[in-house]
Amino acid sequence: MRKVRWTLGGAALALTLTAACASASREQDTPPPANLRALDARDVVAGAIVVDFKDGTTKAEFDAWEADWGVDLELNSVESADEALTVAVGVDDVDGVLERIRQHPAVEAAEPMMEVRASFTPNDPHFTQQWNLRMIDMPKAWEHNRGKGVVVAVLDTGIAYEDHGDFKQAPDLKGVKFVKGFDFVNDDEHANDDHGHGTHVAGTIAQATNNGEGVAGVAFEATLMPVKVLNHFGGGNTADIADAIRFAADKGANVINLSLGGGAYSQVMASAVEYARKKGVTVVAAAGNGGRATVEFPAAYPGAVAVSAVGPDGVLAPYSSYGKELDIAAPGGDKRRGDQGGILQNTLDPRDVSRFVYASYQGTSMATPHVAAVAAMLYAAGAKGPDAVEQALYAGAKKSADQAWSEQYGHGLLNAEASLASLRGGLAQWPPLYWALALLAFVLLTLRGRARPGYLNVLVRPAFLIPLLLSTVGAFFLRGWFGGAEGAAGDVVQVASLPLPDWERIIFGRGRTVNPLFYSALIPLLLSLPAIKWRGLRSAMGGLALGFAGFLGYTAWAGAPALAWLPFAFLAKPWLGFNTVICLVIARAMLQKEDA
Repeated sequence: MRKVRWTLGGAALALTLTAACASASREQDTPPPANLRALDARDVVAGAIVVDFKDGTTKAEFDAWEADWGVDLELNSVESADEALTVAVGVDDVDGVLERIRQHPAVEAAEPMMEVRASFTPNDPHFTQQWNLRMIDMPKAWEHNRGKGVVVAVLDTGIAYEDHGDFKQAPDLKGVKFVKGFDFVNDDEHANDDHGHGTHVAGTIAQATNNGEGVAGVAFEATLMPVKVLNHFGGGNTADIADAIRFAADKGANVINLSLGGGAYSQVMASAVEYARKKGVTVVAAAGNGGRATVEFPAAYPGAVAVSAVGPDGVLAPYSSYGKELDIAAPGGDKRRGDQGGILQNTLDPRDVSRFVYASYQGTSMATPHVAAVAAMLYAAGAKGPDAVEQALYAGAKKSADQAWSEQYGHGLLNAEASLASLRGGLAQWPPLYWALALLAFVLLTLRGRARPGYLNVLVRPAFLIPLLLSTVGAFFLRGWFGGAEGAAGDVVQVASLPLPDWERIIFGRGRTVNPLFYSALIPLLLSLPAIKWRGLRSAMGGLALGFAGFLGYTAWAGAPALAWLPFAFLAKPWLGFNTVICLVIARAMLQKEDA
């Protein structure tokens, strides 16, 4: 069990309205400020512009000019006539139109229309000490989601969630939603904390926020399920934990947080994690505080999301375990620089369970609830099942040294806003398809005129297009149609919605590394052999080979995954590059016209 230490601090959250106003220079040859030159696409209203004319400019005047500009300008409101503030929507070429408009001497400012949103900004006394929430981009993420309606089970020393006998509810948990849990240590229904660790962990997940006191939590509208599996000394056993995992999965938890670990492999616990995952529950666990290249159990079990810890500098904390089973990194604290380097939450004093403090802890136990809470936000945002949650978590993670995966950081450092944006952008990863289309153009250009099948007639053939799509983006639409399916049907949907190279999970199961035989030209090569004799198969095999080429080429360019069996990690990119070339050769042979 992780050792804990104390300090004071805290923060909460308040809703404010932020208005972004950009004032252009009165002199048209003066460039805009540097912070306005690169706009985030999320802040821009697509196809809309704002044009501010000199005061006194009439509607008749700008109506006469707009024909040359190719836009239809209208006054922004009935109050805009004196200032001549106008807007236009449905503009196809925003940059080109603005360039023309800015040349006119009557124009004071012309710019894209930007969106302004209500923004949550924590304003409670000690928010400045919660560096961990800023590190994972929570202020932006809170604009979109706060985990409402999602149940997170905290399997720990319990939670100070109720007034019961000598136990009291933590002040900064007042107003937080709870569902019925269980105490597996004392075999009763009151999973109260007598240690402090579990309350601290629960606070990171869903501390009461915007309540004028204390600290903020990550998914502060989520619902907590208190499940006590560790005693007053922070110890527990595999039987209780396995029992509790199944309990949480059966009682409606969407996410299970396991800020605990140690011991050897347990088939009982491994089966419990597998059971929860099959029930559609995301299990998040601490990698361990051993400071060595060994991920502890239960984080190392297949089906669990293993979390390492970083300090305020974003570097792996010296105590954090790591290894080949690692999935993602999150803020866990590093108190070598003092208490301000730890993770700050409201918890109890174990010497007096009715007394509460704001304590600074460090450990992978503290990193894990950050990931569990963001997983809850992803479920609230519409993610269907653990695969979708993990895909968004890993897609949004900040990569370490441009590596797609590493033993120290997994898929990278947790970023709540980027993961939510990834989910909003859809479950399909489109770049492999774009790569495949670019490689198709290359292949066709390398064929002689008579041997070339043409561009459009290749793409419109279902026999070619369907294998191309399946091997680059998969049957992604299945998750939207059948994402709620459970059991074997749900497993089929999850796998079929992945690109073909990722169908390795059918044979090898979910793992941190991928099978190099699937991430290769082997499948297109074997399936193309019958096409040597049966020419009717060549179009489909051409699409399949092009799809694999696009998938492998993009994967190599994006950083490459960890490939199983290879003796050195740096061999992943050469392997993918070589197999991309083989796939292109196969595609070229399959697409070449018969009479060439």
